[in-house]
Amino acid sequence: MDNFMVQIKNLAQSLYPCSAQKLDQDMKLHFLKNVSVTCNDGSPAGYYIKESKGSKRWLVFLEGGWYCFNRQTCDGRYETMRRLMSSTKWPRTRTGTGILSPQPEENPHWWNANMVFIPYCSSDLWSGAKAKTNHSDYAFMGSVIIKEVVNELLTKGLDNAKVLLLAGTSAGGIGVLLNVDHVAQQLEAQGYPGVQVRGLADSGWFLDNKQYRLTDCMDTMTCAPTEAIKRGIRYWGGLVPESCRQAHVGEEWLCFFGYKVYPTLKSPVFMVQWLFDEAQLMLDNIQLTGQPVHEGQWRYIQNLGHELRNTLRDVPAMFAPACLSHELITRTYWMDIQVKGTSLPRALHCWDRSLQDNIHTNSSHGNHNHQLHKAPPARGCHLHLIDSCPWPHCNPTCPTIRDQLTGQEMSVIQFLKHMGFDVQKIAEQQGMDPGKLLGMLNNGN
Repeated sequence: MDNFMVQIKNLAQSLYPCSAQKLDQDMKLHFLKNVSVTCNDGSPAGYYIKESKGSKRWLVFLEGGWYCFNRQTCDGRYETMRRLMSSTKWPRTRTGTGILSPQPEENPHWWNANMVFIPYCSSDLWSGAKAKTNHSDYAFMGSVIIKEVVNELLTKGLDNAKVLLLAGTSAGGIGVLLNVDHVAQQLEAQGYPGVQVRGLADSGWFLDNKQYRLTDCMDTMTCAPTEAIKRGIRYWGGLVPESCRQAHVGEEWLCFFGYKVYPTLKSPVFMVQWLFDEAQLMLDNIQLTGQPVHEGQWRYIQNLGHELRNTLRDVPAMFAPACLSHELITRTYWMDIQVKGTSLPRALHCWDRSLQDNIHTNSSHGNHNHQLHKAPPARGCHLHLIDSCPWPHCNPTCPTIRDQLTGQEMSVIQFLKHMGFDVQKIAEQQGMDPGKLLGMLNNGN
């Protein structure tokens, strides 16, 4: 089937002049018509779009890029990462990769959807609803930007859509969890209940765990996530889903953590999460460069994977490889990673089909709550995919590890040695081939 789609696309492209082809592939920048909805510095917010005229599927993507939580950290961010706070230097076009790619070879199931990329310029984990005033230095309008983009898309064909997939990575993944129900309610309230709203959150499932080394909350990278969010939610005027707010009155900051907000959501959400997320380790003050990792850190890292696995236990649709990495769905290699022999695009396709089947099943039963009658998953379709081997990069399909200081590629054997585990040496002691020992370790033996 995929091969057939490639042939169709090649035929279609051959009918276009070459110059039109490239332009057609890119997403083009549109600034919001409502100029009161802005980035941090008051410049207009916007989105990139590549329309696909025959398609009734829309993929709306929220960009990631950390956050700031007070005047000091936001001033520092404005100096060093201005494009995440201002639209003044945004390029006119963007090329989609991974799930945003228009190439069926790189994106077998979503290449032909209407693609929308919303750049992150609100520094508030897509939660804020606070405009810039004479008294405030910055606007924080992440949730308002999403709402306004959806309003504009309704004039471009979203009103006839069957599916809207709200996707995002890192801070954008948190944004998906915080906004997916808002978007569903917005479309229903405006008279479009037929659009099925779903979420795809990548690398946004953070834990409010205890840091390996406690530090003062001076900057974004080392401040404990709980402390940063508590300060941020007040500074941003952050909004959380109503059902989560009611579950955590007085502690609304908990709704920024996946395992707290997920159970309260009504919309279906697929989670993608590395078990050893580099951003989580950074927030927990685990440094994986320079000095070899000592035993206390190694135990902390393994325990993190164990904790994460436990919090994901009841998530029905997810993809969680035991790799040390951050973000996946927009990577060009996103098709190569597998869990239990299944790739992420395949798992997402299975999820897509299972949701369609549930809708058909429920229509025939005369009810519209997709929780009531669950259609059984198709044969060979697995949705709950989580690695069981116990340490970073024990999955042989993990992406290449690079030393963060030198940028050099590291083999798994080199990486484990850096982590204080000398595979070569132990294999020699056991009279074994290092590759065989690695295979046994990968299998959790």
